[in-house]
Amino acid sequence: MSSLSSVNASEDALLADDPLTDDLLTADFRLLQRKRGHRYSLDDVATAFEGARALPEAETVCDLGCGIGSVLLMLAWKLPRARFVGVEAQEISFDLLQRNVARNGVDERARLIHGDLRDESLPEVLNQRCSLITGTPPYQPPGTATPSPDTQRAHARMELRGGVEDYLRAASRLLAPAGRFVVCAEGGHPERVSSGARDAGLAIERCLSLWPREGRPGPLFHVFTLRHEAESPQGAEPEMVRFVARDAAGERTAEYVAMRAFFGLPRTS
Repeated sequence: MSSLSSVNASEDALLADDPLTDDLLTADFRLLQRKRGHRYSLDDVATAFEGARALPEAETVCDLGCGIGSVLLMLAWKLPRARFVGVEAQEISFDLLQRNVARNGVDERARLIHGDLRDESLPEVLNQRCSLITGTPPYQPPGTATPSPDTQRAHARMELRGGVEDYLRAASRLLAPAGRFVVCAEGGHPERVSSGARDAGLAIERCLSLWPREGRPGPLFHVFTLRHEAESPQGAEPEMVRFVARDAAGERTAEYVAMRAFFGLPRTS
């Protein structure tokens, strides 16, 4: 386990000059997050929504690379009987994850692992397979952008500990029979998920493509729902869903209002 007292001196100084905000996550769950650090966003909400939709009866849920805990906590609110595992390697995020899980009363049914999801020993560490697995990987491969000097933001945005292919491989090792893996991927390269799924022995059964605003030339990201390939009906085509969060005037669409209401959030906030 790590805490703020264990981060290095430069990170400690950075945090001292970056206050935490206390933000509404669901009807009665709240999230501590850095004002100028990594913050939860629409991709987390959509991933949690698709996860709960895919397997509402899930009893064991694992969130890979769970950051500060937004997806895990939204699912914990929606699935009050489920037990959870969160895996996160970045120290600042892991500290906030611990605090967020405890303050929302989920610590008794959540096991938090400070480690790398690519670790081959992770299945033995968990000692169980999970019926629902989620993940929101970073989108930028090394070399395609300049990493942020902020270590938390750098790891959240750049694939410094692997990309979506690594999440697919990890999920395949941890996914229970008849389970579902829900993963978010950037809008420009869905083929990475198709190829990575084949290599990991998984099959796509649904793809929600999300436009943040009507009129954008393409989706900002996709949320894929996958299952073990051996359990997928032969020749089945994935369900393709188009989701627009805001209309051309910038107002929330009815489908976005419904997604927020799914987690008990008001129409405006």
